[in-house]
Amino acid sequence: MTPEDRSAGMHLLEKGMLVEFQILDVKVVPGPDDAEFGLRIDLRLGEDDDEDSNDVEWGGFGFCFVLAVLSFADARPRVLAVLSFADARPRGASEIDYEEDDQITLVDFLEGLSFVRGELHFRGDYIRGRRLKTDITVKADGAVTLETIGRGKAALQWLDRVKGKKMMSLIS
Repeated sequence: MTPEDRSAGMHLLEKGMLVEFQILDVKVVPGPDDAEFGLRIDLRLGEDDDEDSNDVEWGGFGFCFVLAVLSFADARPRVLAVLSFADARPRGASEIDYEEDDQITLVDFLEGLSFVRGELHFRGDYIRGRRLKTDITVKADGAVTLETIGRGKAALQWLDRVKGKKMMSLIS
């Protein structure tokens, strides 16, 4: 990673960590089997009492990046998943690309990013052997949806880290 890439990534992380948010709803999403469940978490960016500030304008992109970084850092290779017609790789193939100390890059993030019908979307499927299965949608009104499949309740732990309930450290 170049110094410029690291600097840009740090800037996004700093912005994203400053965004206030509230968890509005958490739903368990059943998967193909009991072990593969995920979550759908509805969030609201900004503080309830501050209607003048639009946290999406200055921090939505960074907030999305923070969640993608945490998803990547927590992701492991797929080893127990069952091959289905929707899967692009056979069972265990993710292990080939997996590196324990790998980090998500801005290029990885940008490849999963799209802007559709006025909404910012990040879709993280597999990145260098890590099974993210994480979708993030940020709407202009501050509504955010964080969806995971096969990640258990990990997304709630990521949000705890962003809120400062769990320690988060920067790896250099």
